[in-house]
Amino acid sequence: MDFQVSARKWRPQKFSELIGQEHIVRTLSNAIELERISHAFVFSGTRGVGKTTTARILARVLNCEKGPTIEPCGICSFCTEITEGNCIDVLEIDGASNNKVDEMRDLIDKVGYATSAARYKVYIIDEAHMVTQQAWNALLKTLEEPPPRVIFIFATTQLIKFPETILSRCQCFEFKPLSQS
Repeated sequence: MDFQVSARKWRPQKFSELIGQEHIVRTLSNAIELERISHAFVFSGTRGVGKTTTARILARVLNCEKGPTIEPCGICSFCTEITEGNCIDVLEIDGASNNKVDEMRDLIDKVGYATSAARYKVYIIDEAHMVTQQAWNALLKTLEEPPPRVIFIFATTQLIKFPETILSRCQCFEFKPLSQS
């Protein structure tokens, strides 16, 4: 029997399974239905409210073989690869350990390449508040003039540490704390 951490086993896989973030689900769903998807998002909120989970769901929503669709199938190769963390076109980056300007420049170089198979290239940068000011400055031009079909999702617990120049180029969502009930 394969061991799986219960948080991963029971993690929501679709927008309809997210709890307590209806305002975000509604806004993202409308954007997908209207085909008006932003090129950059900031997901902010306390630890454990679903920022990274929502980022992964959004990556599936955008790249599902049936999509872009509000409810990804969960069984196509893109959905399963994204769920397993094996999709070459969806990269999760730890902002705390990849926060320097040289690492950001490497990322910017990769952004210029076309997707290998997916519809969108998605970069999920977790703990993005740890990125240095110099690294943000290096990314600024890419956020101003993003390549087509490239999406950035920055997840943070400390929005106050984000430069205003970055925030002004992203669609920002504040995740509400989950209630105990």
